[in-house]
This record gives sequence, structure tokens and C-alpha cells, in this order.
Amino acid sequence: MSRPRLVAKLWVSMALRMGDLNGTPGAVLHKGDADAGGMLVVLRGREGLCVLSRITDPEGEMAWIRATGAAPVDQEAADAYVARQMKSDPDLWVLEFDSHNMRPPFEAKIV
Repeated sequence: MSRPRLVAKLWVSMALRMGDLNGTPGAVLHKGDADAGGMLVVLRGREGLCVLSRITDPEGEMAWIRATGAAPVDQEAADAYVARQMKSDPDLWVLEFDSHNMRPPFEAKIV
């Protein structure tokens, strides 16, 4: 059985705060639905970018996938992925963090 989830707006606030505390500044690139919007997180590292997409794992827990693949991509590829997702889900939240180690500043199970 899955745990109750925070509403999207509160989760975003938490993620940005964790970024501030961890020296990984972040910003909201697109505001989605305040209650139940989906999430994309763009990580900007030294070697390129990675877009993480929030999913629910088979146990019903929140997890993340590297939506743009295992290797970093360039700005154009990251932007194109985000644009495709926004076209099909306008309620999507998009966050970006400057992450030299390509890890999110919040606890994240990446599958």
C-alpha cells in the first residue's frame, strides 16, 4: 500500500529548500498543478544535463527515472524532452538544480 503523498506545491518547496541547504541551488522553470502535478527535475552538471521524471515504483513508492538516459545530454536534448512532456501534461512541474555531481539535493530513489 502506498504512503500518502505531499501535495505537489509543498513537495516543490521542500525540494528547493533542500537544495538551498545542500548548496545545490534550484529554480522552478514551470509551475504545475498545486495539488497533483507531475514532476520533472533537470540536473545541470559539469558534463551536461539530466532530466529526472517522477514515477511510482511497483511497491507504490515515489521513485525517479533518468528520462533522458544514463549519460548527460546537451541543453537542446533536455529542452526537447521537457517540451514534449509539457505538451502532453500542462500540469507538470519542472524544477532545475545546479548539481555538479548530477544528483538531486533531495532523497531520491532512482530506478
